[in-house]
This record gives sequence, structure tokens and C-alpha cells, in this order.
Amino acid sequence: MTAYEPPGTPGPAAPYDAVVLAGGAARRLGGADKPGLRVGGRPLLDRVLAACATATTTVVVAEPRRTARPVEWAREEPPGGGPLAALDAGLRHVSAEHVVVLSADLPFLDEVTVRRLLGALRTGDAPQGPARPDGVLLTDPDGRDQPLVAAYSADALRRELAALAVAHGGVTGLPLRRLTAALDLTRISDPVASFDCDTWDDIAAARARIREHGNVLDEWISAVKDELGIDLDVDTGALLDVARDAAHSVARPAAPLTTFLVGYAAAQAGGGPEAVAEASRKAAALALRWAAEDTPDAKPTSDAKPTADAKPTPDAG
Repeated sequence: MTAYEPPGTPGPAAPYDAVVLAGGAARRLGGADKPGLRVGGRPLLDRVLAACATATTTVVVAEPRRTARPVEWAREEPPGGGPLAALDAGLRHVSAEHVVVLSADLPFLDEVTVRRLLGALRTGDAPQGPARPDGVLLTDPDGRDQPLVAAYSADALRRELAALAVAHGGVTGLPLRRLTAALDLTRISDPVASFDCDTWDDIAAARARIREHGNVLDEWISAVKDELGIDLDVDTGALLDVARDAAHSVARPAAPLTTFLVGYAAAQAGGGPEAVAEASRKAAALALRWAAEDTPDAKPTSDAKPTADAKPTPDAG
């Protein structure tokens, strides 16, 4: 939620495309609309789309639906033909050298993880990996491969899909492991980002984690941004500092009102993280000056200067 990258975060990725598979039957959920199930107030599909928001082209393989950001839609033939058929349909709409392939049920996937996968694919620096692998995927806490949380060479995927189609008369109904077994893959362990929601217990666990103290604020801000159609990353720490200073230095109701005014001022100044940061700085400084005036030994802080013809006020009596 901040415009500043934490230490060790991979840098901006080179162009890539994304294919999100969102057309499964969700049998373990009783046939529920899994991509539309909400975790932290946002549909699972929208959470995944946010993680690959920097993709040049994002293709969702499923029946079209409302999403928080624009995507291209594709459908395997026949519908319900399995993950390989869905992947093949999605790849027909992308052109980048590298493609991120994701399922639509990953509540904790984020952009940093996507960049990490792409960086390892391009440089070969993933643990245990060859110099230039065909793909880099995450593994779950039990060490199982998660081929739908991965970055691949698009040419390698097309090559092996074509070979499978020739060998089996098509790829409909084939398991995903037929494809991954033919690729040179490296693996990165990430028990959080690899967590997927296959059952109602998984959904409940994800919702509980979202509400933990360390996660709830960022999750709430992300949900509000999606709901309001706001695509702006700002330093939320600075905004929280403003709210704290206003609450402590002025009065508790001043916190939400001040942050509203900061946002309004930033919009008036043209918007963007810099405008928010500047408005936050000014408001925080004002709150501190306000508090300073309330101390017993406070000195005058007025910026006004006496004019040349100003006269002293006579003492009373």
C-alpha cells in the first residue's frame, strides 16, 4: 500500500502477460462461483488480478463477468475442458516472451511475488534452478508444486502443448502434470502466496487471516480502492501519522476529517502520491503547531509581523 519499496523487493518487471484460469467447476465448494467469493471484501478473482496489474495483457479464461479492472476474455473449447485446454485458449491472446499463469483462487498472492517469479525466470537465480528455466513456480507448505502460481516462457508452453495435442489428439481433459513434467522448472517455497481456496474451510481460514491485526488495514484500503475505482498507491504510513497527530493534538474527531481534507487537497493539486505526501506533511505540521500552543510555556508562533506604524496597546488601567 505504499509507493516505497521495502528492502529486498524485486525491481520493476520487464513486459509480461498474464493468463488467469477462472472457469473451474469448484466441486469441493458445491459448485459455488469460486472466483466471485469474497475474501476481505473483494472477489477472489479481483485479488488475483491486482497481483498481476502490471501485465501488458491479462487474459481471464472463463465466462465474462464484472471485474475491478479491464481484462480480455477467452474460453476453452469445449467449456470445462480442463486446465490445459484453458491454458491453451488463454495463450492464444498473449504475445509477451514471458507469461504469468495463475488460478483465480489465490487470496494472498501479491505483486511482489509475481515480480519475484518473473525475476527468477529471467535470471535463473531461483533456488535449485537451471540457468534459464522454462518456468518458475511456487510450492506449498508440503512441498507440492503449484503450477498455477508460476511464470513461464510462453514459447516453452506452446511447444509442449503442441506436442501433447499431437500425442493425444488434443489437450482436453489432460491433467496439468502432463505439461509440467515436460518442462525444466525451478521452485520457490512460499506457503502464504501459494495458499489456494479449494474448500469452505480454506475460505474461512483466508477470511480469518485477512482480519488479523497485521493485515486488516492494508486489506481494507485495497478493498475501498477497488470499490471506488481508485488506482493510486500512496504512503499510508504518512496518512496514519496525520490522523494520529490530529487525534492527539486537536481532538479525536479531527482524525477522519483531516485525512478527508488531505485527500481533497491532493486532488485539487492534481492527485498522485507526491500531492498526497505534501498535503500530509502540511497537515501534520499544523497539528504539531496546534499542540505546541497548548503547553504552559508556549511561545507565540504567529507568522504575522508588526507593520511599521503599529502602536503598542496601552496597559489596562
